[in-house]
Amino acid sequence: MSDATKMPESSKKPDKLQEIEEATIRFAGDSGDGIQLTGMQFTRTTAIAGNDLSTLPDYPAEIRAPAGTLPGISGFQIHFGGGDILTPGDAPDVLVAMNPAALKGNLKDLKPGGFLIVNTDSFTPQNLAKAACAADPLKDGSLSGYRVLRVELSRLTGLALQGLDLTKVQAERSKNFFALGMMYWLFDRPLDPTLRWIAEKFKKSAVLVEANQRALKAGNAYAETTEIFNAHYTVKKAALSPGIYRNITGNEAAALGMVAASVLSGIELWYGSYPITPASDVLHELSKHKNFGVRTFQAEDEIAAIGSAIGASFGGKLGATGTSGPGLALKSEAIGYAVMLELPLVILDVQRSGPSTGMPTKTEQADLLQALYGRHGECPVPVLASATPADCFGMVLEAFRIAVKYMTPVVLLSDGYLANGSEPWRIPGMGELPRFSRPPIPSADRFKPYARDSETLARPWVSPGNAGYEHRIGGIEKADVTGNVSYDPDNHERMTRLRAAKVAQVAREIPKSQIQGPSSGKLLVVGWGSTYGSITQAVRRCQAQGLSVSSLHLRYLNPLPPDLGEILGCFERVLVPEINLGQLVKMIRSRYLVDAKGFNCVRGQPLKAADVEEAVEDILNNGGARG
Repeated sequence: MSDATKMPESSKKPDKLQEIEEATIRFAGDSGDGIQLTGMQFTRTTAIAGNDLSTLPDYPAEIRAPAGTLPGISGFQIHFGGGDILTPGDAPDVLVAMNPAALKGNLKDLKPGGFLIVNTDSFTPQNLAKAACAADPLKDGSLSGYRVLRVELSRLTGLALQGLDLTKVQAERSKNFFALGMMYWLFDRPLDPTLRWIAEKFKKSAVLVEANQRALKAGNAYAETTEIFNAHYTVKKAALSPGIYRNITGNEAAALGMVAASVLSGIELWYGSYPITPASDVLHELSKHKNFGVRTFQAEDEIAAIGSAIGASFGGKLGATGTSGPGLALKSEAIGYAVMLELPLVILDVQRSGPSTGMPTKTEQADLLQALYGRHGECPVPVLASATPADCFGMVLEAFRIAVKYMTPVVLLSDGYLANGSEPWRIPGMGELPRFSRPPIPSADRFKPYARDSETLARPWVSPGNAGYEHRIGGIEKADVTGNVSYDPDNHERMTRLRAAKVAQVAREIPKSQIQGPSSGKLLVVGWGSTYGSITQAVRRCQAQGLSVSSLHLRYLNPLPPDLGEILGCFERVLVPEINLGQLVKMIRSRYLVDAKGFNCVRGQPLKAADVEEAVEDILNNGGARG
C-alpha cells in the first residue's frame, strides 16, 4: 500500500467504508491451519470483486514439519488493488498469525504500523518453546510498533460451533474461516462466494458445511460488532479490459496452454512426467482434460517420462514433459537424443531452489545456464521464459509452435513463484490464438529423412507406419539428407552446424523488443522470467522520481532477440536483476561485450520491487549494484 493510500490510524465512524487504492495481506500458520485454502478463498473473492491481484503462496519445505515450529510455517500473501498489480507486494499491511512460530517468522516483513492479528489461544508456553521464543512477544513490548489485535480465534470458533456434532480438534480446524470472515469485513469482501464454495466442497458432510459457514459468518460478525478495527476499507475496482476473466496460476496456465496447442494444431497431446515439486500440478491439471484427446503418463522416473514424450513425438503426437531443476539434469541425455533425432518436443522446467534437493518449495532462476548448455556435445535448443503466471499460457503455445515448425526440442522456463502464484487472466477466444499445423511432407518418391526445408532447415516429420517413408532413427550421428549412420568428420561438422543454424533461424520470428520508458538513457534494467513484476514496478517508481531508467524483459533466451545488441548500446549502463548468482548477466557480457552489472538474490523468494529500486538508485548514484 502506498503512503498516499495508507490505512488511517483511526476513524470516527468504525462502520464507515474508507476507499483505498491497494492493500497487501499475509496469512501465516501451520499447514494444518488451512493457510493456503484461506488465501485462495480470499483471492477468489477478490477477483470476483473486480480487483487486480497477485499472490505468493509460500509452502514449508518439509512435508511433515512438527506443528508450531519455524520449519512448518505456511504462508499466503495477496496484493490487490484498483491499479496495475504486478507483484504480491513487498511487505504486508496486515499479518494474520495463527501461532508464535508464524509471528516470529513473518513479523520482520510487516510494515511499521501495520495490522497484526494474532490468535492468542496459541501463545502457550509449549508453543512459545517450539518457536524458540525467549519471551512471550504479546507481553514483552516487542510489538509496540504495530497495531496488534488480539483475538481468541480458537475459543471464539468453538463458541460459534456449539451444538454441532464435532470433536474439539474438528472445531479447531474451522478457525481459519473465522479469520477469513474478519478479513472479509475489514476489506469489504462479500461472503457469498465462499459460502457457496464451502457448500460444494463439503457437500458429503452436512455438519462440516454448517461448521465452516458458521465460522465464516461468526468472524465477519465479530469484526463488525466488536469494533476491533477502527475502520474498514473498500478497494477500487481495476480498470481491466472487457472480457471473461478467471484467476489462474502459472501451472494451470501452462497446462491449459498445452491443451490449446493440441486443439489449435489438431495434433493430440502426450504429457509424460514424473511428480516433482513445483511442477506436479501441471500433470494433475492435464489429467482432467482427456475429453480433448490429452494423454497423461505418470512415469516411474524422469528419464522414463521424457523417453515416453520422445516416443510420442516420433509417433506423430505433441510430445511434452515437465520437471524442475533436478529432473532437467536427469533428462539431459534424452534431450540430446531428441536434438539428434530432430523431433518436436517441449520441456517445461519449473525452477526451484538448489542445488540437489535444495529447498523444493522455494523459487529460483538458477537453471538458465543448464537449459542453454547442460548437455553433452554441441546441443543447442531454443529456450523461452514466462514472465507472469498468466503468461505461461501464451509461452507454452509459442514453445509448441517453434518445436513443430523447426523440428526441435524447446525448453520453457517457469519457476516456483510463477507456478503457484496467481493473477486474473482474460480468457482469449480461439480466434485470437495462433494456429499452427504439422508441416507438409514430400511425396514418398521424394522423401529423404534429413532433407531440409529451405526456410526453417527443419527435416520432415513423418510418423511410422507409412509405406515409402521408412527411415532410421537413433542417437548416432546421421548422414546429411539420407539419415544413415555416419562417422564421417566432414559430415559431422556439417550436421552440427545445421542443427545450430536451425535454432538460430528462430530469431527471425522474435517480435521487436518492447522497452518500458525512453529508448536511450543512463540505465537499462534487463530481466527475464518471474522478475518481470518487480522490475517493472521498480522502474516505474524510479521514472516517477525523474530518474533516467528504462527496462526490457526477455522471453526469448536462445536465440536472443536480434535487436538486443543495438538496444544495449543506447544506454550508458545495464543492470540485470536475477534470482541466481548472475547467469543472464554472464550471457550479456560475453555476447555483447557490455559491462552489465548484476543484482543477484538467492533467498528462495521473489525479488522485491523495493530492492530493485534501491539497486537502480545505487548504480545511478554510485556506479555499483548490490547483490
